[in-house]
Amino acid sequence: MTSRRSWFLTSFAVVALFVAGVVSYLASSSPDGLDSTTLRGCTVIETAAGEELTGNCIAQNAGEHHLADGPLADYAVAGNDNLSGIAGILGATATFAVAGGLFWLIARSGRTRRT
Repeated sequence: MTSRRSWFLTSFAVVALFVAGVVSYLASSSPDGLDSTTLRGCTVIETAAGEELTGNCIAQNAGEHHLADGPLADYAVAGNDNLSGIAGILGATATFAVAGGLFWLIARSGRTRRT
């Protein structure tokens, strides 16, 4: 049973890393539904200082996220859009690590209760 579980987990990890690393380059750079909805009623104008919104929309009340300058912000590595696959792989690996650690802790606590 353990070899089947290991085979499944390894296969799952390979497929997930492939999707995160390769398929992410095929993702659209257009705004998603939430971004499009919050921009309804506004026009985005490029200025020397960056983008500026004119009109009346929900996005005018939005502020910058406190992690917007983070190393994996906007699905890129250090702001380099050409590295979105690397960002996907790093994100998937971090998710596997956190989930694996939590599952390990849960399994460990279940064993100590039974003894």
